[in-house]
Amino acid sequence: MEVQKKSRGAYWIAFFISTAALLIAIFGHCPYLTLIIPFVTLFFVKAMDII
Repeated sequence: MEVQKKSRGAYWIAFFISTAALLIAIFGHCPYLTLIIPFVTLFFVKAMDII
């Protein structure tokens, strides 16, 4: 049985976009800062193929 290689490029793009949104929220003093952090961590873990 062949093992297919997973494409994780979309997760990397989502990680960088969510990281950019987090930085904008930090420097812009956004009150919804804590709502962005789970997306950053989720997309990083999915991009690294940890889960």
